[in-house]
Amino acid sequence: MSETVTPILDHRLEVATAAARDMLVALGVPVHDEDLVETPRRLVHAYAELLTPGAFEMTTFPNREQYDELVLVRDIPVRSLCEHHMLPFAGVAHVGYLPGDRIVGLSKLARTVDHHARSVQTQERLTSQVADELQRALSPKGVGVVIEAEHTCMSVRGARAEGAHTVTARLLGQLRDDPASRAEFLSLTRERSARS
Repeated sequence: MSETVTPILDHRLEVATAAARDMLVALGVPVHDEDLVETPRRLVHAYAELLTPGAFEMTTFPNREQYDELVLVRDIPVRSLCEHHMLPFAGVAHVGYLPGDRIVGLSKLARTVDHHARSVQTQERLTSQVADELQRALSPKGVGVVIEAEHTCMSVRGARAEGAHTVTARLLGQLRDDPASRAEFLSLTRERSARS
């Protein structure tokens, strides 16, 4: 996150830092030790960075070539915060669509994932938000989003199921209703796992 923030945000960061210090003290963390004195500020700035989406415009273009095959970007990095424990989850998203009258700049698929990931989330909601955003912006023949992520709320605490991945999917239009299109999309998203 940029060091240049608005005065209102500066004030919020100061309030959040004081609250973080109080929370850490209540948990027995010696925040007055030399090595930890800046920890409350760093904690708040880390969360602020994770929770601040960047502005972007969904750039679309006429589909002049009438391209009608699947467009898929695999392995888009995903990082978000679980809304239940405020712990990170991270993994990859596979995002694809069957073009209609418009196509999208490919970087916008990754930016859409990042934009929606920068809030407290559930993986299920994030998957739906990405798919629904592309459906609204493009009116394509179909949209598919698969997210695979490891949740630290499950791997470092609670069940301590290290290495377990959660997979969520949202398919719309032909990618949901047409068995061949659905199978093609899901097969191509699985190729990543076979390569790993």
